[in-house]
Amino acid sequence: MTIYGEGLDAAVSRTRERLLAERTPDGHWVGELSASALSTATAVWALNMVQSQGGECPGSCPDLIRRGLDWLAANQNEDGGWGDTVLSKSNISTTLLAWSALAASPGNSEHHAKAIAAAETWLQRRAGGLQAERLAAAVRARYGEDRTFSAPILTVCAMAGRLGGGRDAWRHVAQLPFELAACPHTWWKRLRLPVVSYALPALIAVGQARHHFRPARNPLARLVRNSLRRRTLEILRGMQPPSGGYLEAVPLTSFVVMSLAAVGEAGHPVVRRGVEFLAATAREDGSWPIDTNLATWVTTGSVAALAASPTFQDDLPAAGREAIRNWLLDQQHRTEHPFTHAAPGGWAWTDLPGGVPDADDTAGALVALRHLEPAAGDGSQRPEPAAEAAGHIRTDARTRDAAARGTQWLLGLQNRDGGIPTFCRGWGKLPFDRSSPDLTAHALAAWTAWLTELPAEMLPQVAAAIARALGYLEHAQSAEGAWTPLWFGNQFALHEENPTYGTASVVAALVPLAERGHTARMGGGDAAAARMVGRGVGWLLMAQNWDGAWGGAPAAGSSVEETALAVDALARVLQSPPQVGCLPIQSVRQAVERGTEWLLKHTDGGTRFEPAPIGFYFAALWYYERLYPMIFTLSALERVRAVKDI
Repeated sequence: MTIYGEGLDAAVSRTRERLLAERTPDGHWVGELSASALSTATAVWALNMVQSQGGECPGSCPDLIRRGLDWLAANQNEDGGWGDTVLSKSNISTTLLAWSALAASPGNSEHHAKAIAAAETWLQRRAGGLQAERLAAAVRARYGEDRTFSAPILTVCAMAGRLGGGRDAWRHVAQLPFELAACPHTWWKRLRLPVVSYALPALIAVGQARHHFRPARNPLARLVRNSLRRRTLEILRGMQPPSGGYLEAVPLTSFVVMSLAAVGEAGHPVVRRGVEFLAATAREDGSWPIDTNLATWVTTGSVAALAASPTFQDDLPAAGREAIRNWLLDQQHRTEHPFTHAAPGGWAWTDLPGGVPDADDTAGALVALRHLEPAAGDGSQRPEPAAEAAGHIRTDARTRDAAARGTQWLLGLQNRDGGIPTFCRGWGKLPFDRSSPDLTAHALAAWTAWLTELPAEMLPQVAAAIARALGYLEHAQSAEGAWTPLWFGNQFALHEENPTYGTASVVAALVPLAERGHTARMGGGDAAAARMVGRGVGWLLMAQNWDGAWGGAPAAGSSVEETALAVDALARVLQSPPQVGCLPIQSVRQAVERGTEWLLKHTDGGTRFEPAPIGFYFAALWYYERLYPMIFTLSALERVRAVKDI
């Protein structure tokens, strides 16, 4: 029985209706991030520290702490450990933090005691014992040279008495050079700090805690750090957004709050505002999410998925498109960011004040704005596909200006290797600061979407950036044809990577560039893009599981998200086959059909969407987002419908 029938049409219709119904009253999407054991443990311990040190804590603090501990005990994995989500396997970081919070908090119940005992059994198996040396070695082994997260985790363990007592416990915590934050921010890249760019608040607060409890033996180092404590605290205060939450992230904010409270700063304004943020982001069930929301990311993804349909203008009428467009335009950062000192022009992942402009969300916003723009003077009719493909769309001045500034922002982010990092150009090689194939692919999609609308003086720069990005992607493609992304992973795949997401993302971005003649006016690139697409397609075909679906890598368990991404990318290839020799079109079609059949079955025809923890947050933390499977499935099924007659 063919998949191209009423069942497919009905599934598309149901999925679209579900996604549209998820909009807020303001017309955009907010989504819902998974509860996080790691966030819950750090938030509970931060509130505990503030309360025990006599800091200002809302009257709800004792209840928040109790409910958080209860949630941790109730959501422990059967093996005695904790994962980052309730669907994640146990890991050393989250288990250490949850164990520390439970064991060191006063008033433990019998239920808590059982959870503590089970956690200790898990840690003995995983780390080889509960001795401080073994626990610290296990944490350092997980993170290597990157101290972004290893130092804060061990700080919690030291505060909670898990590494012994007194000064000696702190010898296992690396001294973060918080004094360097007092240097001009233009120096930070050159200093090669041992943390990634977004972690400067933790560098300051955790560094101060380590210095307080175990000062350096070198008298000059002690003198310098003592003299710069107040100065760096003011810098920390200047980075804090109005919400109180650094990056809107519970763990990062918690690490700052607990560290300052521990060194006698429980009454500091940073701590007070951080506590307010933690109280405001606590959920009714006692848990905390890893971040407040990904509103920009799920909104731009939803727009892209809806725009894959030829009935986009009817599915999302003019008033709805206008509301989203205005909301997106309002989210563009128009001043230098006080945290990362990012230039104006980018978008963050959220509309909340703790967001920081980043490459992925800027690219996503640019593509969404392009989809949301009708032909000039026409607020209700989408242009003919031929006219759209030829670039015969004229946007309004405000959107063109935003697109030009966003494009320029991405151009300024491009690294010397041609790739795109997350936040800052040239910061270093630590995770989330280095170039990444998925970010580069999304930047390519944004640049090519706006080529015909950019000011003429920008075109040479964009052409050069596209050529360099293609060169980076060609270099980054594995011998097997895959690309490994930065912001998504798979806990059951080799090295916890997700080449399915990475390869699908790059193939989808390269298909338009692989069409003969598309980039000729921009200096070529067709042949290189086509070759990469051909090899990427070969890898996706090889990675398809026996059931017709995809996981994060060959033989990894299948998920709705990964299957939808692969089907989407392969369907794009069928829509616009690149000029590459021996592309197995029939095999591609069969793979798309099998993947679509699996999606229809496992979403119950577009009525059920079970998320998988493939989101890869800062510092190797997992999350899932409730809207991801819905968004990815709609885009995939719409593209499958578009190729049924090809």
